[in-house]
Amino acid sequence: MKRFFVALAYAAFIGLVSSFPAHAQEALTTTIKNHRFDPAEIRVPAGKRVTLTVVNDDASAEEFDSRSLKVEKIIAGRSKAMVSFGPLKPGRYEFEGEFNSKTAKGVVIAE
Repeated sequence: MKRFFVALAYAAFIGLVSSFPAHAQEALTTTIKNHRFDPAEIRVPAGKRVTLTVVNDDASAEEFDSRSLKVEKIIAGRSKAMVSFGPLKPGRYEFEGEFNSKTAKGVVIAE
């Protein structure tokens, strides 16, 4: 009987622990369409690791580029890619689509 209660307590503990996220990471998305990011302003909590999914709805490739975030990633046309960065200190971190840098601009704001 004691083994039963120990097994039950262990199963409850495992169930509780597995319900927590595996890592403290924010997941966000921006879309490139007509050589522009939407949304172009992305707010994230400071001090957390971030995964940004970049969806490229344009037919041509684009390079997600940010010196301040230390990220460079080419996203083929009509595809998506994920970029991870952080944890970030509070502040503004600019990014751009390097192949269309006049229109494809954005900012991550960590607060």
